[in-house]
Amino acid sequence: MNRRRTPRSASAEDLLSTLQHLTARARQEVGPHQARVELAQALQRKMLPATLPSLPGIRTAARYAPARDGLDIGGDWYDVFLLPDGALGLAIGDVQGHDVEAAAFMGQVRIAMRAVAGTAADPGEVMARTNDLVLSMDSSLFATSSFFRLDPATRELSSARAGHVAGVWATADGRSGVTTDAGGLPLGIDAGQDYPVTRRTLDTEGALVLLTDGVIEGPSMPIGDGLEEVRRLVSAHVGASAEELADTVLRAAALTGHEDDAAVLVLCHDRPPGPGAP
Repeated sequence: MNRRRTPRSASAEDLLSTLQHLTARARQEVGPHQARVELAQALQRKMLPATLPSLPGIRTAARYAPARDGLDIGGDWYDVFLLPDGALGLAIGDVQGHDVEAAAFMGQVRIAMRAVAGTAADPGEVMARTNDLVLSMDSSLFATSSFFRLDPATRELSSARAGHVAGVWATADGRSGVTTDAGGLPLGIDAGQDYPVTRRTLDTEGALVLLTDGVIEGPSMPIGDGLEEVRRLVSAHVGASAEELADTVLRAAALTGHEDDAAVLVLCHDRPPGPGAP
């Protein structure tokens, strides 16, 4: 008796044809998205500072990681710059959204804050005037941010916060914690906002780490647990270089299962010289 055999070659041809069709369709759909991602990545690279300044006894470092292993881009930013009076300005922030518009808006906010900081010494005034400029952009987006001003002579660190997440600090003598500074509304929400100023003195060796929420919050970790994990890491590595500490903190973002981009800004400070020191 003759048995009829299934024409396997026909099934293989059908499978290959289906695969080719799906591949072509995927390329058509992914192409525009990939082009948009690449444009946003280029904007992000151009709008973040290429180098960060340091001062005697003061070192800075920063890291940025895009969301979802590079498949998306957002509006997280950091900035460190010298002010006309010799002080050091530090800023970190997060723009709502994850697209080209968010990346471009981030650049506008960063430039506006840097420009205002060059003419206003008080961080609260810097934040309030930046808020006014952001509102004048007539955008539907808003941004959270923290701005710090460090006087290298007195080691006074003054700061103001606009809806941004807390920072983490640790000292070489074993102390550590999470900043509890008062703050105001995010930038771009409402006019006429006041931003309280917090002042502290960096009178010993230590580190201050500023973050965006992508570092400490995600599906696998609530924000409180994320801050505690970063506090533990900073305390354990407070003697490391600013670059090493930034790398260590950014790796912690993987623990959160984060779907947001993430930025880390580290300020390491030596113990200030005593009276009469050269």
